[in-house]
Formats: sequence, structure tokens, C-alpha cells
Amino acid sequence: MDFERLEVWQRGKALSVAMYRALANCPDYGFRNQLTRAALSIPSNIAEGMERGGNAEKRYFLSVAKGSCAEVRTQLMVGQEIEFLELTLATHWISETRELSRMLTGLINRITE
Repeated sequence: MDFERLEVWQRGKALSVAMYRALANCPDYGFRNQLTRAALSIPSNIAEGMERGGNAEKRYFLSVAKGSCAEVRTQLMVGQEIEFLELTLATHWISETRELSRMLTGLINRITE
């Protein structure tokens, strides 16, 4: 299956692009860099996993992408609390990372041993 056709990859990529654009002027380089890199890790690991030959490798990389969703979600919560991110934007992105995690769980479960 082409990873580009997966809705979870498309949405993960869209989230990453949106974060890069929204945080372009964030004054805290460390925060911006960590968050955008973690967000980029989501679609990147989906792509890498789906291009692997074995199911165990596919599941591994999809699990890494799922972990990156949790990392991004945590950083969004912190970013909102320290007022680097607007509440509405942070809430939307947090919701999206939760949905991406659910989608990844479903995809992982569909890949057989």
C-alpha cells in the first residue's frame, strides 16, 4: 500500500505543515524546533514503516509515529500553558494528535503477524 494514500499519513503531514507555518515566528527556538521535529516524525515514520518489507518493521515504525503523537500532544499542552500557543489552536492540534493515535492503533492492529 502506498503510504501517500493513507489518510493517517495525509493528516499527519498536514499537521506538521501547519505547525511549521504557525510556529515560524515563535521566539523560543528550542520549543519551536522540538515541536516541529516531533510533528514531522509522525508522517515520516508512517512513510518509513509502510515502505518496509516485513510486518514487524511496519508495526515498529507505526508505533514510533504513535509515540511521536504523544510527544507532540505533551508539548502542545505545555506550549498552551506557557502561552506560546493560543488555546483554540492548541486544543485543535491536541484533538488531531489523539485522532492520529487512534488511526495508527487501528492500522497497527490490521497488520498481521
